[in-house]
Amino acid sequence: MLEHEIKNKVLTIGNRKGQTVYYAYPKSQQKLTNDMVVERIVRETSLSEGDVKNALVSLSNVVCDALQLGMSVDLAELGSFRVVVPSKMMDTPEEVTVKDALKTPKIVFTPKQKMRDAANAVELSIDKGSVKSSTGGGTTTNPDESETENPLG
Repeated sequence: MLEHEIKNKVLTIGNRKGQTVYYAYPKSQQKLTNDMVVERIVRETSLSEGDVKNALVSLSNVVCDALQLGMSVDLAELGSFRVVVPSKMMDTPEEVTVKDALKTPKIVFTPKQKMRDAANAVELSIDKGSVKSSTGGGTTTNPDESETENPLG
């Protein structure tokens, strides 16, 4: 479940300048750590903990090497990674150079349908108990103990 809280801020530009607006802002999200992933894979396969850790390190190395070579990487049911390099608009063809026209490369992840379906199925909620200001001075809450548990079992 993704929990949100209500925050507010005063707009400083545009047609609604000076108006206080309210919006949903995500609370801290539960995290599935690397150790939790390893433990889950060990339980569901015949692989040892060391095998799984080595496979994950190797996967990272393979993906990084491929991206550095400008290749895209297809990870089956997960999705694919690729490097994209945005370009600036230049006035003449002579100005279009690597140094002047190309921006910082970015990594784009495109999930497969199964992952998109999982994201679309996430349960959402908004805590209407308090409104917090985005400019600081808001109330703080203690994280639930359940945030440290493995959400996948």
